[in-house]
Amino acid sequence: MATIEELMTAQLLEVFAEHDPERRRAAIARTYTPGVQFFDPDDSLTGHDALHAKVQQILDGAPGLVFAADGPVRVNHDLGYLAWTLAPEGQPPVVRGLDIALVEDGLLARVYTLLQTP
Repeated sequence: MATIEELMTAQLLEVFAEHDPERRRAAIARTYTPGVQFFDPDDSLTGHDALHAKVQQILDGAPGLVFAADGPVRVNHDLGYLAWTLAPEGQPPVVRGLDIALVEDGLLARVYTLLQTP
């Protein structure tokens, strides 16, 4: 079973930063519960297919930008927290954000994303 640190890192690097749809779908299946709920300031959605479509929408709207962790994963019991950036390679971020996730049965079940522009 993956640790919360591993799940949060996988969410950022293997799901949201992954451009290959098949690899992203595999990462979603091993990282999230089937009924995962995802919330950001613009949207709320449920399930693997909806999450996959959301990530594709984000990647399509951010060509040339790269996700990176902005510090370590923090854990409090069944909650994970990870700050991140989205930036052109080697440049200052155009978006900063943080993900807070609730883990159930060893998978991410609810994810809340907060955004801030630099």
